[in-house]
Amino acid sequence: MTPPGARVAGETPVATDAPPAVSSCLQVLRKRADFLRAARARRQGTPAFTLQARERPPGEAEGIRVGFTCSRKVGNAVARNRAKRRLREVARLVLPSHGRAGWDYVLIGRPEVTATRDFATLQADLKRALASVHAPPR
Repeated sequence: MTPPGARVAGETPVATDAPPAVSSCLQVLRKRADFLRAARARRQGTPAFTLQARERPPGEAEGIRVGFTCSRKVGNAVARNRAKRRLREVARLVLPSHGRAGWDYVLIGRPEVTATRDFATLQADLKRALASVHAPPR
């Protein structure tokens, strides 16, 4: 019997210290400056969250970048984390197909609604918000 964690001949080690990714094609915003730049750009409200979107200038990082935030108004730490988990999952499912490369997106949770809204409706909200943000200005 092999002890747990022991390497078996022919087995390749798996790195577990890598940070969790939202999706392979999505990068997570981590710097405050990126969030502030997105806050000055386009925004679209939905019943469950607010979407802020910013097209990056050419020459910056490629791909889709996304950030998540929930204020204390959303609730205690448990409620905020639940809301952010749901937003991360919605972004993972919707942004690769409906988002645009070269854009930053920030999803901001809303009190009580983000954590309790039906998941399919949450996805539809994000698709509708993305369509609105990418529509040409009137």
